[in-house]
Amino acid sequence: MALLDALSTHSDPVSLKQLARSTGLHPSTAHRILNDLVIGRYVDRADTPGAYRLGMRLLELGNLVKARLSVREAALEPMRELHKRTGQTVNLSVRQGDEIVYVDRSYSERSGMQVVRAIGGRAPLHLTSSGKLFLALDDPRLIRAYATRTGLAGHTRNSLTDVGKLERELSMVRTRGYARDNEELEVGVRCIAAGIRDDSGRLVAGLSVSAPAERMQDDWIAELLQTASTISTGLGFAMQQASSS
Repeated sequence: MALLDALSTHSDPVSLKQLARSTGLHPSTAHRILNDLVIGRYVDRADTPGAYRLGMRLLELGNLVKARLSVREAALEPMRELHKRTGQTVNLSVRQGDEIVYVDRSYSERSGMQVVRAIGGRAPLHLTSSGKLFLALDDPRLIRAYATRTGLAGHTRNSLTDVGKLERELSMVRTRGYARDNEELEVGVRCIAAGIRDDSGRLVAGLSVSAPAERMQDDWIAELLQTASTISTGLGFAMQQASSS
């Protein structure tokens, strides 16, 4: 494992001497283990004599791990912890077309808020904090097409029903790195949301805290962002960032 970790820190082939030095292994021991790893295709011999690089078997295994990664599985425990810290409802939602679909939730009676939309429930993108995260990634042409298709129908007096106001709100979302819902979907309920990204950097879900309007606290924003980052890391996003830097 130490040899694999050492190889992973280099983009070019690494010599046996360098690998032995970085792992603290005797060269003969490192050579023997590397030979076994080559047989298993975890390591490849490079064209340069005496040099090694990571093998294709690791890519095959990595794809198997990626295939079984689930946003819900990765989010389950972090959502519970965020709920414990805030005492409020925590929602996990994904985009389907012009709507947000709630796929999981962590809540309790003490949150003081009745959950109106059950798991599997839907809501328009422009009326939800998580939906705004997805809209904020669309270019202006797609945002205006969304506005035309949906008519930007409102649910409350705070709903953003004007495309110009929506565009300004989405600009703020890009700047802040999180989104708000100020009683735009339901009267008396405010939400804040942060994005969850996978190993390719794609936004795959929104994580939001919902609370009675008078209880919402900006102090929760940092914890929300950290929780979303933790879930993203569980999906490989941190590794994606490291490999691209």
